[in-house]
Amino acid sequence: MGKIKSVNPATGELNGEFGLHSQQRIDESIERSIKAFDEWKNEPIVERTFSIECVGEALKNKRQELAETITKEMGKPIKESLAEIDKCVWACDYFAKNAETFLAAEFVETDAETSGFVYEPVGTVLSIMPWNFPFWQALRFGIPALTGGNTVLLKHASNVPMCALEIENIFKEAGLPDDVFQTLLIDGPTASSLISRDEIKAVSFTGSRNAGEKVAEAAGKNIKKFVLELGGSDPFIVLEDADIDKVAEAAVSARFQNCGQSCIAAKRLLVDEQIAEYFADQFIDKIFELKIGDPMDPETDMGPLSSKEQLDTLNRQVSRSLEMGAQVLMEGGPQEGKGYYYNPVVLNDINKDAPVLREETFGPVAPIITFKTDEEAIQLANNTEFGLGTSIWSAETERAMRMTRHIEAGNIAINNLVASDPRLPFGGMKKSGVGRELYRIGMLEFMNIKSMKVY
Repeated sequence: MGKIKSVNPATGELNGEFGLHSQQRIDESIERSIKAFDEWKNEPIVERTFSIECVGEALKNKRQELAETITKEMGKPIKESLAEIDKCVWACDYFAKNAETFLAAEFVETDAETSGFVYEPVGTVLSIMPWNFPFWQALRFGIPALTGGNTVLLKHASNVPMCALEIENIFKEAGLPDDVFQTLLIDGPTASSLISRDEIKAVSFTGSRNAGEKVAEAAGKNIKKFVLELGGSDPFIVLEDADIDKVAEAAVSARFQNCGQSCIAAKRLLVDEQIAEYFADQFIDKIFELKIGDPMDPETDMGPLSSKEQLDTLNRQVSRSLEMGAQVLMEGGPQEGKGYYYNPVVLNDINKDAPVLREETFGPVAPIITFKTDEEAIQLANNTEFGLGTSIWSAETERAMRMTRHIEAGNIAINNLVASDPRLPFGGMKKSGVGRELYRIGMLEFMNIKSMKVY
């Protein structure tokens, strides 16, 4: 069997190698998941929520160790990795407290003596997750799905096998029944082949649009529920009345957090032309304050890109955009030496068909585009196949609210960064995905609805 390699992107050194699971082991895991579901779904909701509370406690107890694993595998600064674990604890706490209410039977008045509907788990759900938030993205799906009574098989990204195995261990350490949550060390084609199996009842996928299309095709062909989160090219809209100093600082976080490797990062900065020059100056000044270096250093603000492949892709996107006429406001690019470090790049005067605008850029590249009117800002914001998130910055909240009615995005923040929140449904419009995660709506994505009448 082949092996999965875990490489430290800050040094290029090998963390370890992990053998891919054999077909026999995969079959056994699926069989155990089915058996575990038969018992787990019948656990009283109070027992399941208690188990999820225990998962949160297990995460807290291993907070530092788990954060270091994230940083070693995908290069995120340790302070961001710690925040990621904290957010997972929050999700555990939220769903443990609210699941019973979310899943309560609902009664409806009809011609029958009694009528209404109940929620029942769908079964074993295959979860295919990416590397950029290796704990959060696996658990923002996994926690509500498990609390609802489903069982989960996780196929994680191939560059974070240590995180994948640690996630499985957390559920074991929390005392959940065996096989309720399992990690499969398998490649992409093998994961795709599982979708057609009768034992798999639904699929949750976060990743690229191309891979998401294949997941949707396989799930649709086999009449199975799927939820897709496929990334974005989020606009960060700055109106002329905004507090520019404050906004410039927020823009640095929005664009460069996690080295720009986030689906909801501010990938396009749309700025009113009246204040564009001043904004760019303030923005670049704030970038120079970033500490770039060893991600294990608590003072580091930005570490390396996750892989050589990510670095090469980003470099191609920037180079091609420059060839198409983009102007450089801040020159960066790959660093020499160990690791996959990429210094921030700021561009303007960009061809509308340039890769940094038309494609999703997963790295520290910030294109600035100017507009003259609110209507033009809306048109530019919507000029993408994606529709995940948008942030609007203005001193006049009502003006920003009016703009949101025309913005094609599933998540909008006014005078703040776009961020997922367990208390709100999260997902995109257009090619950014199908379905929602988090809150009650996300929880119900993997619940069957059974209507009943009693005469």
